[in-house]
Amino acid sequence: MDTPLSENEIERLNRKTFERAINLLTYRARTVEEMRERLLEKPWARATIVAQVIEKLLAYGYLNDSEFAREFAHSRLRQKPVGRRVLQQKLNQKKLDRTLVEQALEECFAERPEAELIEEALTRRIRIRGVPKSKEDRKKLFDFLMRQGFSASLVIDKLKSLKSEEQETVLD
Repeated sequence: MDTPLSENEIERLNRKTFERAINLLTYRARTVEEMRERLLEKPWARATIVAQVIEKLLAYGYLNDSEFAREFAHSRLRQKPVGRRVLQQKLNQKKLDRTLVEQALEECFAERPEAELIEEALTRRIRIRGVPKSKEDRKKLFDFLMRQGFSASLVIDKLKSLKSEEQETVLD
């Protein structure tokens, strides 16, 4: 149990906690839960002071889970094309509310549909590894696209269209 603190100690801890929070935010944006965990990991931290600091950060607009989810999702899709499932897992790891995660996913995939993203992932993979020539290579490509979080039906459709494109090229 926390020992009672004087007004000066409370003010000092409040300032110290707020400065730590600002310092953490200079490295990267964080969710409310991430910030709470990081602030509470210090032995001198007090839950009531951390709650007050988080309220202040929310009021200033320094913490915003909705904006964080949206920016995080867009950023991940700019870096590397991934499917809905992987992006949802990454957002869930950030301990965001499910409705915020769903809103961010809907917005992201409205701007860049999964079909467009799988095409980009497929193009990158073929550029690196070449067009799959054997059944084993096709299986590896299928597994790769599944690990990237794309739905099985979308992956199967893409691989079928890739196979038909190969056959057309051979016939020409």
